Amino acid sequence: MRYSIILVLIFTIISCKNKQEESNNITKLPYFNSTDFTPEWDKATHKIPEFSFTNQNGEVVTNITYKNKIYIADFFFTSCPGICPKLTKNMGDLQKTYMNDEDIMLLSHTVMPWKDSVSVLKDYAKKYDINATKWHLVTGDKDALYNIARTGYFADEDFMKTQDESDFIHTENFVLIDKQGYIRGVYNGTLEIDVERLKRHIAILKLRG
Repeated sequence: MRYSIILVLIFTIISCKNKQEESNNITKLPYFNSTDFTPEWDKATHKIPEFSFTNQNGEVVTNITYKNKIYIADFFFTSCPGICPKLTKNMGDLQKTYMNDEDIMLLSHTVMPWKDSVSVLKDYAKKYDINATKWHLVTGDKDALYNIARTGYFADEDFMKTQDESDFIHTENFVLIDKQGYIRGVYNGTLEIDVERLKRHIAILKLRG
């Protein structure tokens, strides 16, 4: 009996290791075209819709800003005491990693635009050493921000379940967008292990598109 348990444990460890190695050795990223994030390997149908917001320096940020760029998007608010500081810290790590890589940019949308004005975002950017040439913090019309979170980036899981437009958006997702505007990966932005997976996927995207 004890011998059988040991064999099962060994098999489980080996199996998990193999799965991890397989995940680390992927050579192509899928597309994500729907809210259930079912990976589709050969067909891209959902593209991030056109948008226009204002960044921490009062500059207009649109799809053109990110044209032919790989970028990571997330959603936050400056007064958040919970996951947002962790999201910002990990986005800061991405900024540092890709600071000299012109192909990579970052985009953080506030979900509390009635409080997160341009001046508030500017102070937040200073606090966290955010470089506006690499990383835009954007505010704007609430409906536009919430709509792109839900229908563009599929970032609001509660809305998928309730369809309540009044619900406040709070998500830990980092969303990876390719140079054509397609979603290629979704990651838990509060977890370092998932941020490292994101970095591996960025390398694949840069190499193979």
